[in-house]
This record gives sequence, structure tokens and C-alpha cells, in this order.
Amino acid sequence: MWMQLRYSQVFLCQHCRMLGGVRRLSLLRSQALVAGQWTGADNGATFEVTNPATDQVLGSVPDLGPAETGRAVEAAARYQTTWETTPAKRRSQLLHEYFRVLEAHSEQLAELITAEQGKPLAEARAEVAYGSAYIEWYAGEARRIYGDYVEGAPNKETLLIRQPAGVAALITPWNFPFAMLARKLGAALACGCVAVAKPAEDTPLTALAMAELAQRAGLPDGTLSVITSSRRNAAPVGAALCADPRIAVMSFTGSTAVGKLLYAQCAPTVKKLALELGGNSPFIVFDSADLQKAVAGCMASKFRNAGQTCVSTNRILVQSGIYERFVAALSEAMDRQLTLGNGATDGVNVGPLVNDAQMNKVSGLVSESGASGGGGGARRRPAQPGRPLLRAHAAAGLSRPDMVCFKEEVFGPVSACARCGPQGGLRLRKRPCRSANNTDAGLAAYMFTENISQAWRVSKRLQYGMVGVNEGIVSQPEAAFGGVKQSGLGREGSRHSIEDYTDIKYICFGTQ
Repeated sequence: MWMQLRYSQVFLCQHCRMLGGVRRLSLLRSQALVAGQWTGADNGATFEVTNPATDQVLGSVPDLGPAETGRAVEAAARYQTTWETTPAKRRSQLLHEYFRVLEAHSEQLAELITAEQGKPLAEARAEVAYGSAYIEWYAGEARRIYGDYVEGAPNKETLLIRQPAGVAALITPWNFPFAMLARKLGAALACGCVAVAKPAEDTPLTALAMAELAQRAGLPDGTLSVITSSRRNAAPVGAALCADPRIAVMSFTGSTAVGKLLYAQCAPTVKKLALELGGNSPFIVFDSADLQKAVAGCMASKFRNAGQTCVSTNRILVQSGIYERFVAALSEAMDRQLTLGNGATDGVNVGPLVNDAQMNKVSGLVSESGASGGGGGARRRPAQPGRPLLRAHAAAGLSRPDMVCFKEEVFGPVSACARCGPQGGLRLRKRPCRSANNTDAGLAAYMFTENISQAWRVSKRLQYGMVGVNEGIVSQPEAAFGGVKQSGLGREGSRHSIEDYTDIKYICFGTQ
């Protein structure tokens, strides 16, 4: 089995201009929101938030711990009864107003996302539009939380109703700081649950800006608290949320390892869990595929957000008949289409990795894959002192199923192509799903084929929560986003997401 390993320029640079300076970040907040009050840490501790492309400090936010978290939960629990008894129509109206306020501030939000997360400004704008669409969707869903009437035993009338589960803890990642919070918060509020949010330490400013705009939209104090904490305090704060019996729902998006830890920590209080964890997405290109569509789909699913998405293509499995043409076309597209740099710079469409730890992880996976048979390692060239720059590089070599870039989620702009079929080791023609399913993850998979029977047959056999057929971007508010196996529990988006934030109550009326 031969493998083509190619990785784009992965870097953290200092020589690109900022968004006209921090002064333009009009939604910048320096305090956390706890029970409707903007506040600092009890001990005055703060931590800095920096631009990953420039190392410029954007600001400082409070480094809160378990004590402040407990007070946020206490305030949320007090307000829960008020919010859950607020009429669904009123909750819907408030969410619609929140959507309008977010839209009105979309450019400021996009600038803030680019500044603290690094993605290109065009992608940040798309994230704001995408995340706001979830708020709009849930504004409608607030009035569509239905129950059931069931024809039961004689002399009994059987009703099933849905009620808010209670206070929801929302722990969000750094790769989509706006959208991930929006789709959790929208669902929670629509269902009648107040929320305590804990954003990632790399990107807390976007969450604070969303809280500020929630207040401007008229969402009552107590419906949302935002707990900011440094990497040092992240684990204690997470543990406090898991252990608190007043938290009814734990919703987390992040790594599988952390998700498993939170799962275990929630067990003593038996919370409802919504976990969107890591992926290892296969991208299958059949001989029948439209080559241009397949390359375009791969570029979209692989390089969006510099490959830092949970549904990014991780393993490209290409049938032998189209392999050479696909790899050549993909390489040409990467060279022609990818422009790397500071996300605030015009024309840039691939920004930096979010921090040094992420860059070291990605470059380490590339080097390890090369050492184990993938061919070659990354070439480094300094951009500015102290900030390494990984240059574009292509290599070919003997690959094995245990190569680290196939086994682990890369979470970076690294593409690895394997030949499948009679001349390759994956035997994709005879066993279309064995290699794709050979992972503990089961979030998203992609395939490109013009054979509709093949598309339907393989879609059903792929062990993934989401399958894109001739499509490289599958996320939308109307669809159920989530995985199977070790990629998580529950769904975000669609009408199915209300199940994570509501409980079913059975009411039996005796009529004799």
C-alpha cells in the first residue's frame, strides 16, 4: 500500500498585520459574567489572551476557579424556575431578538474570532453566520417542543410531555468559539434551561462578547453565565461543574480523552450528557467519482480552519483507477489555492494553528508518520525568531495501517492519501467500509461517487453519525450533528437536539 503524504504550510507567524490594532475589537470584555454581573476572580487573578498569528496580547480576563463557578451555578439554579416557566412564545421572541443583535454585530464578532483564534476573516464571518443560524433555528424550535397522546389501557388516558431538564453546563472548544457556544446555548434556552458556559482558555473573548450581546438583546440576568479560566484552572472548574448536583445537563465539545473524563466525573450525579468528541474522518474517492467535485470536496473538508475541525478529512482512501489523477489534482489545488498567513490579511485563506502545543502536535504526527513509512518529515524554516514555520512538503513511501496519521486525529492541514483496490493494501473495491470503519471514532465520513447504488449501500454501512455524499461540508442547523462509537453522545441541531435538554414526563389520567 502506497501513500501520498502532503501537508500545507503550518505556521505561527509574526510578520503579518493585525486588524488595525486591538482598538478595533469593540466587543472586548475584561471581566466574566456571573449571574448577570460582570466580575473578576476572587483573588484578582487574570490570564492573557493572545493573537496566535502575532503573539500580540489582546487583553486579560479573570482566572476563575471552583468557588466562583459554584456561585454561578447557585445563581443559575435560583433562576431556573423562572426561565422554565417563561412561556415558550416569550423564549422564542427573546431568541429571535438575540439573533438580530448578533447579526447586527457580525463584523465585530468576526474580527474578534480572527484575532483570538487565528482563522481567516472570511471564515470567521462564515462562522458567525453559521452560529447565528442556530440561534434563529432554536428560536423557532422553542415553540415546537411537543409531547404525545398515547391510546393506552382501558379507563386510562396517557400523556407524554417534555419538560426542561434544568441548569446546563456548556463547555466549548477553541476551534469554533462562536458557533459551538451558539448551538449549545440556543438549544438550552429554547428548551427552558439556563446555562453556565465555560469557553476554552485560548478563546474566551468571543464567549464574553456573546454574553454582552445577550444582555443587549434583553435576555434576563441569570439565563447565561460565562466562566473564564486559564489552562491551570480548566480541570478544577470542569470537575466542579460535573460534581454539582444542581447541574442537570453537561454538554461538551472537545477531545475524546477529556470527554471520557467528564463522562466519569458526571456519573455520581447521573447527569444528562451531550458529548461531541474527536473524529477520524475517512474521505473515500471511488473510481466512479467526478474528479473535480472530489478535489473540491476534499479541499473544503480538509483545509477549513487550517484543518482544525472535528469533521476534517483525516484519511483519504482513493481507488486505484483514479488514484494518480486525484493525487495530482489535489496537489495542484493545494499549491494554487492555499494562501497562508495572518487571518486578518486580505487574500489569506489558511491561518495559523491556535497555539504552539497544537503546532508541535501536528508537526510531530507528520514526522512520526514519515519515520514509520510515510516518507519524509516536515521542513522547518524560521519566519521570525522563536516562531517556526513549516513549509509545504510532499513525500511518498510505504504506508501501513498503523501509521499514526491514519490512527489519530491530526487536527491540522495535513493530507494523507492511500491507494486502495487491487494494487493497494486496503482492498477498497471488495471491502468498501472495512478500512474506513477501522477506528474507535465515528463522527463524519465522506465519499465521492457518481454511482447512486454505491452511494446508498456504502452510506448505510459506514459506522459514522454523519456521511457526506459528494459534499465536503455537512454542518447545518436543520441537521442532526453528532457521532457514534467514541465520538460522543446526543445530537446538536435539528429537532433531535431538544432531547439533550428535556426530560419526558408520563402522566396517566384515570377516567373510570
